[in-house]
Amino acid sequence: MTTTIDYDKLYLGGDWTAPRGGETLPVHSATTEERIGSVPLGTESDIDAAVEAARAAFDDPEGWPRWSAERRAEALGRFADELEKRGPETAQRVAMQNGMPIAVAENFEAMFPALLLRYYSGLMVEQQEERRPGMLGGTAVVSREPIGVVGAIVPWNVPQGITFLKLAPALASGCTVVLKPAPETVLDAFLVGEAAVAAGLPAGVLNIVPAGREVGAHLVEHPGVDKVSFTGSTAAGRAIAETCGRLLRPVTLELGGKSAAIVLDDADLQSNIESFFASTLLNNGQICWLGTRVLAPRSRYQEVVDTISGLAGSLTIGDPLDRSVQVGPLVSSRQRERVEGYIAKGNSDGGRLTVGGGRPDRDRGWFVQPTVFADVDPNHTIAQEEIFGPVLAVIGYDDEAEAVRIANDTDYGLGGSVWTADVERGEAFARNVRSGTIGVNHYVNEPTAPFGGIKASGMGRELGPEGLVAFQQLKTIYLPPAAAAN
Repeated sequence: MTTTIDYDKLYLGGDWTAPRGGETLPVHSATTEERIGSVPLGTESDIDAAVEAARAAFDDPEGWPRWSAERRAEALGRFADELEKRGPETAQRVAMQNGMPIAVAENFEAMFPALLLRYYSGLMVEQQEERRPGMLGGTAVVSREPIGVVGAIVPWNVPQGITFLKLAPALASGCTVVLKPAPETVLDAFLVGEAAVAAGLPAGVLNIVPAGREVGAHLVEHPGVDKVSFTGSTAAGRAIAETCGRLLRPVTLELGGKSAAIVLDDADLQSNIESFFASTLLNNGQICWLGTRVLAPRSRYQEVVDTISGLAGSLTIGDPLDRSVQVGPLVSSRQRERVEGYIAKGNSDGGRLTVGGGRPDRDRGWFVQPTVFADVDPNHTIAQEEIFGPVLAVIGYDDEAEAVRIANDTDYGLGGSVWTADVERGEAFARNVRSGTIGVNHYVNEPTAPFGGIKASGMGRELGPEGLVAFQQLKTIYLPPAAAAN
């Protein structure tokens, strides 16, 4: 880059506002390692100001929560339009910051946010309160009301897609939001603020404060926050859950994963190789639901290993802004060191490295070669812990019962996939896997269906009507029997 993208103000209370602190957060390219921009580093005082603005917008007697669903839908439609105008720039900024290949970014980061805003606005327009005849003679009126001020904390791997898993249903339901983007991916978040200004969102409905973990913890425990929605590591999720449990504060947690891609003995992986790639190595392996444990039948084990190794070895590595590139760099040098540590552990534990295992021949950038280990024991570290990089572990099994046992023998339960020539067989197998989501011959986060995990992968659901309900609370009004109404 010949110029950098630098901001000196935060989006708070509907306007660009001078930060309370004096520090800036530098942003670096994952590809060149060069500084490409900066934003103000948010402080606890900035969080206080953001929550105050969100609280005022929520408590306004004529404010956002009391608008009709149709009126909010109109405003969010304008917001979606403005995000789409900025879609190409959003995709480029994300690709530069975290290494996401541009073709992936154009879908996840440029398209998905507007789609979700329109989807949830439509659900709200259709939603009606219920009137239930009572067993004791009266009538119960059951309505759904916005839960209040939401603290939304998002990670760096799919920053805009995940941001709008939270913003779209929260705003559509009438909540106001304080968003804390991850320090690694903040330049795209400021485009969201620009779109909000252009769309005319009311002051305080959305506030954006980039900051680190300590300031994020201040947001989680802030007395002005009514609900927390967090996506990130399981370790951080446990800490947030403890805080919210003590405060009796509702929380949604979408955490880590170690999903299984189960290849059945009739599968034709080669004919589904693009879908298999998208389910196991997409975004440089930096997605929580990827099937990084590949379970292969021993009757076809070497064939499966050869197919997967051939896939990994054939992928084009390079600048994520190049449309021919399938694998870009990891988000940071720290993340690369983490992934390389797991590769070393895979070797020392006795895994058989079939492809990759090192860095590509590039002068700059936080790159790791797509890596495949064969002969992995289900208890090996690389088969149990989330790596968050382009590393696959291939594990053998004798029969379907053993495959189910291995698939379920993990602390996590977020995603997964089954690969077979018989879709009905695949669906039947999928029902035995303990996971919040699982695909047959592909994996995709369908906006109309709930997404989330069990066990150490979190609690609560995003997407689908269930994602809207997560930002609402039920209220019941008891009406007397008609004869007693007067």
